Amino acid sequence: MGLDFTAIDFETANGFRGSPCSVGLTKVRGGKIVAEASWLMRPPANYDHFDHHNVRIHGITPADVAGQPRFGELFPEIGAFIGDDVLAAHNAAFDLGVIRSALEVSGMPGPAYDYVCTVMLSRRCYSLVSNSLPFAAEEAGVPLVNHHDAAEDARACAGILVDIARRNGANSIAELYLSLGLSMPRQHAFDPASGGLSKPSLAAMAAASGSGVAPVRRFQSGWPEEGLNPDPDPDAEPGHPLYGQTVVFTGQLSIARPEAKQRSARCGARTESRVTGRTTVLVVGDGFVAADLRSGRLTGKARRVLELHERGQAIEVLSEGEFLQMVGGPHDGSSGATNLCVPVAAS
Repeated sequence: MGLDFTAIDFETANGFRGSPCSVGLTKVRGGKIVAEASWLMRPPANYDHFDHHNVRIHGITPADVAGQPRFGELFPEIGAFIGDDVLAAHNAAFDLGVIRSALEVSGMPGPAYDYVCTVMLSRRCYSLVSNSLPFAAEEAGVPLVNHHDAAEDARACAGILVDIARRNGANSIAELYLSLGLSMPRQHAFDPASGGLSKPSLAAMAAASGSGVAPVRRFQSGWPEEGLNPDPDPDAEPGHPLYGQTVVFTGQLSIARPEAKQRSARCGARTESRVTGRTTVLVVGDGFVAADLRSGRLTGKARRVLELHERGQAIEVLSEGEFLQMVGGPHDGSSGATNLCVPVAAS
């Protein structure tokens, strides 16, 4: 076996994962890129509104996809390109969740996929203050000029995985996971006739039918309410990116901090209210992006994280967008009562 896989990246129209508007794919054989593909698409019907926040990130507008086929029409081509490959994605829980939720609301079946997450691998194999795609790509020596262009992001993800395999002397994905003592996760096949729907899809379908309302929290000035620090859920999925982490929040978030803490705890994380020697993840609001680590537009907590990282503490910074991709977007649940951190492979 060689180092063979397909890297994938989705961009979505809104906070629901099942609203893909663009996808990029990079096929790797023997550690070399051999084929690439990308498509613009309309998200599934009834889930195709474009949120300003998403458009601001990726620049794709309703006009850009107006004449394109919907996800359900394109998925046979996407699936044919992937074939039987292992899928690689940077924050794979999000991208595999896009496939699953988009299939669910489209009423279409989908195959099972073995997959790897380059965020998780980056955390294990690099020592970065941020494991966001631009930072990990830079560490891997992969140029990433236009972040959030799905084709470029998929190519960068592929380069990161190739670099991590090389550093670990692995000639295949199986060898890499064996060397790191990891088990490869799997997303099960989905059959709309018998498969249960995922909780993000159920919440989105309820909102679309009018029986549920996805909350949009207005920005409020002043010091955010911290709330209590709940205990980690003992039944959380150990493979989740936040499992076992100690998380602190800073800046204004689009959801209340108590809700963010509850979502983190359901994913197996412990939350605290200030940065200490125990902190492993800092989530930064106020529109922060990873590039701000270089520009200096940081809160006091973020500066403290940089100091601790320079001293050798294993700690990283996440933007709110990266955090919400991990725990479920602001429109994926009703009031925080829904567990959005179920394994991607669960039905």
